[in-house]
Amino acid sequence: MQALRYWDYYGMTDTFTDLHQRAKNKGTFHSLYDIITSRNNILLAYRKIKSNKGSKTPGTDGKTILDIEKRTEDELVEEIQRQLKNYRPKKVRRKLIEKDNGKMRPLGIPCIIDRIIQQFFRQVLEPIAEAHFYNHNYGFRPLRSTHHAMARVQYLVNQSKLHFVVDIDIKVITS
Repeated sequence: MQALRYWDYYGMTDTFTDLHQRAKNKGTFHSLYDIITSRNNILLAYRKIKSNKGSKTPGTDGKTILDIEKRTEDELVEEIQRQLKNYRPKKVRRKLIEKDNGKMRPLGIPCIIDRIIQQFFRQVLEPIAEAHFYNHNYGFRPLRSTHHAMARVQYLVNQSKLHFVVDIDIKVITS
């Protein structure tokens, strides 16, 4: 719900709702770049990244959100809009993290500016994509969690007398 409050604070709720509705009605989209690079969308992305616990983790350039905070909002927006004219993301820092089963998995850590840029593109593209997704898919989607998935399973067990669950783990295929 925090995301919705941020949307309201930056005046983006109507924009995102309109994008979702137009996508649901199979509408076409023009000038998305103007929305993506708008001041409010950039500031919303900055705020979302800032509130992420990984915001103090540096990428390959060694910078964190603490370095970004030194700029005024206007300086940040102008710098990002200027960088987008010939934008190239920096290399991603690789770190191995341990999984529950003791095995290691690689984690990519982008530079902080790249994270902000990815976020403000995501904010505009996500409502469009969400309009086309299956309603009962809960993985990695906004305003959904494992609690929603479990509630759906419980509903299906109670209503449909379904009693089997299939658990599938997709593994990385290496050649």
